[in-house]
Formats: sequence, C-alpha cells, structure tokens
Amino acid sequence: MSAKPNSIASRDVAYCLHPYTNARAHEEKGPMVITHGKGIEVFDDQGKAYIEGMAGLWSTSLGFSEERLVEAANKQMKELPFYHNFSHKASLPAIELSEKLLAMAPVPMSKVFFANSGSEANDTVVKLVWYYNNALGRPNKKKIISRIKGYHGVTVASASMTGLPTNHNDFDLPIANFLHTSCPHYWRFGKDGESEDDFSTRMADDLEEMILAEGPDTIAAFIAEPVMGAGGVIIPPATYWDKIQAVLKKYDVLLVADEVICGFGRTGNAFGSQTFGMKPDIISVAKALSSSYLPISAVMISDQLYQGIADSSAKNGVLGHGYTYSGNPVCAAVALETLKIYEERDLFAHAANVGEHLQAGLAKFKDHPLVGEIRGVGLIAAVELVQNKENKVSFDPIGKVGTYLNERATEEGLIIRNMGDAIAFCPPLIITRDEIDQMLARFNVALDKTLQWVKTEGLL
Repeated sequence: MSAKPNSIASRDVAYCLHPYTNARAHEEKGPMVITHGKGIEVFDDQGKAYIEGMAGLWSTSLGFSEERLVEAANKQMKELPFYHNFSHKASLPAIELSEKLLAMAPVPMSKVFFANSGSEANDTVVKLVWYYNNALGRPNKKKIISRIKGYHGVTVASASMTGLPTNHNDFDLPIANFLHTSCPHYWRFGKDGESEDDFSTRMADDLEEMILAEGPDTIAAFIAEPVMGAGGVIIPPATYWDKIQAVLKKYDVLLVADEVICGFGRTGNAFGSQTFGMKPDIISVAKALSSSYLPISAVMISDQLYQGIADSSAKNGVLGHGYTYSGNPVCAAVALETLKIYEERDLFAHAANVGEHLQAGLAKFKDHPLVGEIRGVGLIAAVELVQNKENKVSFDPIGKVGTYLNERATEEGLIIRNMGDAIAFCPPLIITRDEIDQMLARFNVALDKTLQWVKTEGLL
C-alpha cells in the first residue's frame, strides 16, 4: 500500500534510508510506523496492537514499558549525561557494569571493553585479536574463521565474518583473512544415515581441514554464536561443541562466543555458552544487555589476552582503539538496572520455564503440510517451511512463501521474522504462557492462510 500524501509514512519514504529493506519496494509500500509499546506489545500509528514475537530485533527482553529503565536513564542524565573512557578517565556506571559482567561471565574473564552495538563489539574483537597476536610476535596468525550462515554484524570486519550473501553482495566483502567453514544444521545438511554425532564429527573435520590447508600458524580465532540467529535459528547438534573446541585447542585457535543474541537468558541460562558447554576466550554481548533501551555492547576478554594487549599498549604508548560513546554513563546505568531486574525477577529461570511451553506449542505444528522442521531452545525458535516434507525440498524462490506468511501474521497482530522460509520466534523474556498461547494462535491463522495461498498458486 502506498503511503498517504503528507502522512508520517510519506515523510519516512521521502527522507529515510532503511536497513535491511528493499529501498525501491519501500518507495511503494511505505513503513509500519510504531508509536508506542506496552509489555510485549507495540502499537502502530493507527492504534493497532501487535505481539512483538521478535522482541524488536532479538533484543527487547524486558518488553516495551519497563519504567525502571526509564528512571535509571533519567537519574543518570541528571547526574552525568556523558563522559568518556579515554586517557585514564572513567565513570562509576561503567566501572560497576564491568564488575557485574565479569561476575556473571560463564568462564573467568579479566577485562571489559565497551562499544555501542553487536557489530562494533565484534569489529573490536577482530582488532584485539590481531593486536594480541602482534604482541606475541605472531604477525601471520590473523585469519578469523566463522561459519556459513553465521551472523556477526555489518561493519566491514564483522560483515566479513557474517556468512550470509546479503551482507556481502555488492559490498566487496568479505575482505582478506576471513574464512567460512561448514554450517552445523543437521536437519538440512546431514547425510542419509548420518547420526548427529557423526555429523558433528564431520563438522569438526571440515574445520580441521581448513586450518591445516591455510596453515595453523595463520589461524587466529574461530567466532560462533551458541545458537545461530539471523542465519535461521540453528541449534548445534549433539557433541558439536565438544568436538569443535578440541580442534581449536589442538591448533591454538581462540574461541570467540558471539553472545549478542543468546546472552542474558535467551537460551534459559545467563549465556548460551553455558547451555552448550562452550569455554570461550572472548565474549561479545549487546542487545539484551540493556534490553535495547539504549545502545551499548561489550567485549569480555581473558587474562591471557589482556596481558598481551597491555604489553602492546605499553610498547605503542596507547591502545589506539575506542569509541566516543564507549561506556557512556547513561547507557551503562540502564544496562546495570537491566541486569538487576533479571536477577530480582529470576528472569533466566522464567525464560527456561516458559521456553518449554513455547517449544511444546510449536511442536504441535510438526504435522502441518508446510512445516519441514521446528527447532529451538529456551525462548528462541524457528519453523522452516518446505515444499516437500519428506525430502526437505525448499520453495523456489526461497523466501517468497516465508514473506507471505510474515505479512499474514502482521495482519493477525503478530510481528515475527522470516529469514528466507525460516520463521523466527524470539519474544521478550517477560512473556507469559498465556501470551505465548496468543502468539501461537495468531501464527496458526497465518500459517493456514499461507497454506491456502500456496495451494491456490500451485506451489505445493
């Protein structure tokens, strides 16, 4: 539907370039203008309510009306609205947030570096890994391995680690020193008769072959999400992380856990690393760190990395990296209050509890003619649509059916997200069982409408 002349939507079309949006299509369609939120719902400029089944962008964990975060921001605004962390300066909120994060970390960590988004955090990871290896006199040990379908951000370096064509096409990415190993999606890529354990062995073998082909002395780090998010909510198969970590240890390759989506309760534990037995050397966090009320991210590093980085900063006279808003006191204060709320309300346990309800509710769709696989853990899940359930044949083109379903869900008052034909669910951690039932009821209507359309179009 074209935007009405002189409306808010038409002004958006006239002036705004949107991320992850087809700009030409947007000229015709215009935006959904969201004006306010309450709990797990957001409201458009026509007053229609939507269950936010994606927590915004996998991130608004406390919903859209948490007054304590507003108060924390307001209080800090009055006391100290801005200060920086450059040149031996500090603010109390940033110090306290660092202490809290290190206390929460799933494995011992030494220092925290603040940035403003998950992309910036992972970009920082790359620079620190390179800096560290230079400090150790290993100038060739610089290559970073990530995975096909992994998502790590959109800066030049973080998008190079991302393993999705959309983030590379026409951007001249990836740049040198970034490699992508196999995607650990057992349902999609497992061979006939291959067990999950066998598949995980093959994934580890693929990684080892890449390391050996490139030269172990050139491979610096392996970065991975505990659960792959934007690539389709891909859950690691049994024994995957045990076998991958054995390969990394064998060749002295750092493990970076990208906890931007999984961190702070999404999988039912504080960190996805705990859920899947990962022992990272570096952890990046963002999104739910502040429930996305204000932009903030962080990189936690082990003492081993810190010592090398500190030595190199002494040699160079300064660590020549940082952002104006690194550790912004208002953002840090909101993040601190967010972490307090998680603890006081026991929201990680709540997420595990209602997450079981979500997974059980989604499992009821397994026999639907359009559903190929249902996968998830905690409060994150995906339903993958296929043309043929038995042989897992996707629709052609991929994404057409998923987009149609997404639009029907919006009509029913549910915001979800299709990544091709994988339909993602990632609601706020505060969601209740009754609200999950409402969400899935709306999804059911949208799914059945999509089935009718697919049949009408002769796609099934």
